[in-house]
Amino acid sequence: MDVVARARQLWEVLADRPGSFPGSGTAIVVAPTSKLCPPGWCGTVTIGGATLVTCPDEASAQAMRTTGEWDDLAARTLGPAHLAYLDPARFRPAGSADAVAKDELRGLLGVVDQADVDECGLEEIDSLAYTLEAKGEIVAAAGYKRWPDDIAHLCVLTHPEHRGRGFARRVASAAVEAALSEGLFGQWRARPVASRKVAAALGFQDIGTQFSLRLKER
Repeated sequence: MDVVARARQLWEVLADRPGSFPGSGTAIVVAPTSKLCPPGWCGTVTIGGATLVTCPDEASAQAMRTTGEWDDLAARTLGPAHLAYLDPARFRPAGSADAVAKDELRGLLGVVDQADVDECGLEEIDSLAYTLEAKGEIVAAAGYKRWPDDIAHLCVLTHPEHRGRGFARRVASAAVEAALSEGLFGQWRARPVASRKVAAALGFQDIGTQFSLRLKER
């Protein structure tokens, strides 16, 4: 599978601009309905060395085109987050996990920092949750949210006291297997290095980044 081409196709769908991802270099387009970023922001996605930028209006696009240092334009930023994708032929399973309803994750989500809850995305999954327990409590969980274009966006969390034991890899492996059984294309978006290492261990290829910025008022 050409994961670069497949990933670029996804982000064109999210940008609501088919055919807009360049083969190389940077394309800056006006796309008011883009989901690359929050409404009214500019969103940038780099996949395989090429970058697609969506802007809410022509004035924002022109500002992005004429300024080399985009950070100088920003009133606020989100990211960057790394984007990794899985060619099914490269998947390296890492064990099984129990499948439970998402509601069973309330205990785990209640004992971690809100920043971890927001980062992991488990509150938004629409798959089953794949979990491991210790002393009768769920200490690691993974699942996925179905994105457009048959994408499974992976979400993983381990209790802070149980990290570094391979639990994240096991629950994520189970979630990936479930996604592949549905014919979905796996996406892993993360900022923490530890999370990115789990993705790599399962066979995901880190091929891009996502970054959003709200421009200063002009």
